[in-house]
Amino acid sequence: METNQNKPLQILETDDPLDIRKDIVFKAVFTRETSKARQALSRLVSALIGKTVLIEAIWANEPPVENIGDGQTRFDINCRAEDGERINVEMSFDPKPYEPVRLELYTSRLYSGQDIKGRKKNYYDLKRTYQIAILSKKRFFDDDEFLHTFEYYDPVCRMPLKGKTRIITLELVKVKRFSGKTAVEMSAPELWAYYFQYLTDKSKRDKINKIAEQEQGITMANEVLLTISRDEIERSRLLSQEKYILDRQSEMVYERRRGIKIGKKRGEVIGEERGLKRGKVIGEERGIKKGIAKGEQKIIELLKSGKSAEEIIREYGG
Repeated sequence: METNQNKPLQILETDDPLDIRKDIVFKAVFTRETSKARQALSRLVSALIGKTVLIEAIWANEPPVENIGDGQTRFDINCRAEDGERINVEMSFDPKPYEPVRLELYTSRLYSGQDIKGRKKNYYDLKRTYQIAILSKKRFFDDDEFLHTFEYYDPVCRMPLKGKTRIITLELVKVKRFSGKTAVEMSAPELWAYYFQYLTDKSKRDKINKIAEQEQGITMANEVLLTISRDEIERSRLLSQEKYILDRQSEMVYERRRGIKIGKKRGEVIGEERGLKRGKVIGEERGIKKGIAKGEQKIIELLKSGKSAEEIIREYGG
């Protein structure tokens, strides 16, 4: 696609860009085998980490084709920077409540997966590891800060461990806090957050274009995204892939709900059967007790009438 070197590619009024907050689209943009896609990813990571990072290698993980419910459930991007640092970037359109715990698990795996075996290596050779999660539809932390960086520290003494792992979260639902700023006034993380959140909002199109002019990485991501969005074959492929995932997810939810419904109905039947059985037993027990009580009362009455025990036994049986 031809573009003017002096001015970034603009999103036109007639454009219908794919939603980059969707996992599939996010991965398609930032893992594309082009220099612009690689530079866009480097600029995004640099903005969120707070230092310049040049991405050297990318591994894009995705759910296995044969079973969308197994293994990797997120379209994440594993990267290695030129200095060897490990970086995992995820876009989660609808993150689950357990997201913070999940991030901690995968950060530890990414960090411990480094090979420091050998006589010439030790723990100092471990490289910094970053787990970056861009969270779209949910608010996870109670403050108004949209960008958080977490690391180990002593909560009593407020002393950081100064370790080599970081978890970075970008909460897009908090973008409203700074949405009144102009593109020039925004920081690099704010520019990226606003771009992700409002890219498909036509009322924000002029501002999105100004943001693209302000941040070179967004310019490049925009060009890759628009190339994909305007390519009918590529667009159809991504939408078909998303439809497949949503269909499988919907099917699993349907079967789960159906199972719960069947289980509930079966439980009610079993409960009713057990209730009737227990009721019968209780009824019999109560009947026996009642019969014994009546018998005892009858004997008392006979004894009071003057009959002896021997007479009562002969008359009513032993």
